[in-house]
Amino acid sequence: MPRAMESVILLAVFSVFTTGCCTNGIGPFGALGPGGEYDMAMQDLYASQRHAQRLVTSQQAISQQYAAVVEERDGMTQMVQALEDEKNTMGQHMASLESDLQVANQRVQNMMAERGQLQQRYASLLDEQDGAISDSLAGRFRDLADRYPDIEFDPSTGMSRFNGELLFDSGSAALKASSETMLREFASVLNDAEAAELKVLVVGHTDDQRIANKGTFAKHQTNWHLSTNRANAVVLALKKLGIGEARLAAMGYSKYQPVSDNYDDRARQRNRRVEIYVLAPDALIAQWDPRTNRS
Repeated sequence: MPRAMESVILLAVFSVFTTGCCTNGIGPFGALGPGGEYDMAMQDLYASQRHAQRLVTSQQAISQQYAAVVEERDGMTQMVQALEDEKNTMGQHMASLESDLQVANQRVQNMMAERGQLQQRYASLLDEQDGAISDSLAGRFRDLADRYPDIEFDPSTGMSRFNGELLFDSGSAALKASSETMLREFASVLNDAEAAELKVLVVGHTDDQRIANKGTFAKHQTNWHLSTNRANAVVLALKKLGIGEARLAAMGYSKYQPVSDNYDDRARQRNRRVEIYVLAPDALIAQWDPRTNRS
């Protein structure tokens, strides 16, 4: 029995004896009056017992509530700790991302610097071949471009730009059979006596889409491979059509020399191209500079 209830019962019994109540009507402190005093004492005892029981029940409820609060507090503590751990993990992840971003930005800056160097090289080549193409040759290249809408000719640079779809199927570096007649006509201009000493630079370009097709990837792992392989294919075709190998050169720029933003399929199609530059006989397409040899 709980200690609170024992105290209540003892108090009730003590009250019975101090008032002289007993079962035979005579108590240790004198005789009881008519039986009403005994009944009242018992009622008080029962009331005290019920009150004690209520106190015990209330105490149990409070204990359960307290246990629930403690459990909730412990759960909140664990949750706070978990959030703190997650915060620390995210902080580490953010630091890693920031480091990766700095590396990526540095790579972009390096690529932009290289692109600037390539553009300067292009400009140098164009300056070297200024006036290389006569008006009559320019007229013949322009006539060819007029008959083939997918060819663009720039007389100021001696550049003929071929839409990639004109020469190649998507993801392929094999020349289309339909391009043979056009390349033959182009080569006939270059084989003319007036152009016999001019050099020919073939440059391949791609759009910004990575190589995803497995069949294409097996032959061209990157856009670098695809752009240079296409330029090589045109060079070999021109060689087969009679242009001396010493006059020919091939380059590939992957996706890094776009003529249009790659915002849709039509723009990407413009960037998939092959450019053929007709250069002056003394144009230095590539040259070994002994000053760069530090060994």
